[in-house]
Amino acid sequence: MTATAVPMPAPFVGDHLALDFVNSTATPDGVRVEWLADGAALLQWLLAAKLIAPADAERLQAAKGGAAALDAVARRARELRDGFRHFAERHAGRPLDVEAAAELEALNRLLAQDQSHVEVAADPKGGGLRLRRVEPFSTPDQLLQPIARAMAGLLCDEHFEWVRACEGHACTLMFLDRTKTHSRRWCSMASCGNRAKAAAHRARRGLTSS
Repeated sequence: MTATAVPMPAPFVGDHLALDFVNSTATPDGVRVEWLADGAALLQWLLAAKLIAPADAERLQAAKGGAAALDAVARRARELRDGFRHFAERHAGRPLDVEAAAELEALNRLLAQDQSHVEVAADPKGGGLRLRRVEPFSTPDQLLQPIARAMAGLLCDEHFEWVRACEGHACTLMFLDRTKTHSRRWCSMASCGNRAKAAAHRARRGLTSS
């Protein structure tokens, strides 16, 4: 299916950054949309996800060879995303076992390239101290690091058995089910949930009138 550029915001319904990244390509209304089509689109997604600051995006775009380098990173981002989607689809709904680590060599290689560091800083909200991560983003390649760390966090710090695929017809979105009863079925009640309710209502009316 060919990706289509549609003027709509990227969905952030995954309840985890790693799954929001997986959802950066989706099929709303049955047409696949690609939100990481090129380097500029990748920067827009990272800005929407609050992973980079506008100054970071401007600096990387203005650098020599910036557009071509960013396009190359966008290709890597799509490959990373698609590989992680396949992993998530294979393992969703059950705890990860030790054998799953063998499938994550590419992610570990990416994590090994991380140039960020943490430092102790003042907490502007609480008045105390906090750990703050400093992202140099010295090269476009470093844009993938916060995404890689989010993936690692989903794998190691969350319950992978709560990773779900939306049950909506033709919907490809995934999410982490954080509901108390872990019974979430839809990416969003405002979209797939309401469509399913409307379809069920029409079906009931059809049975009643027959």
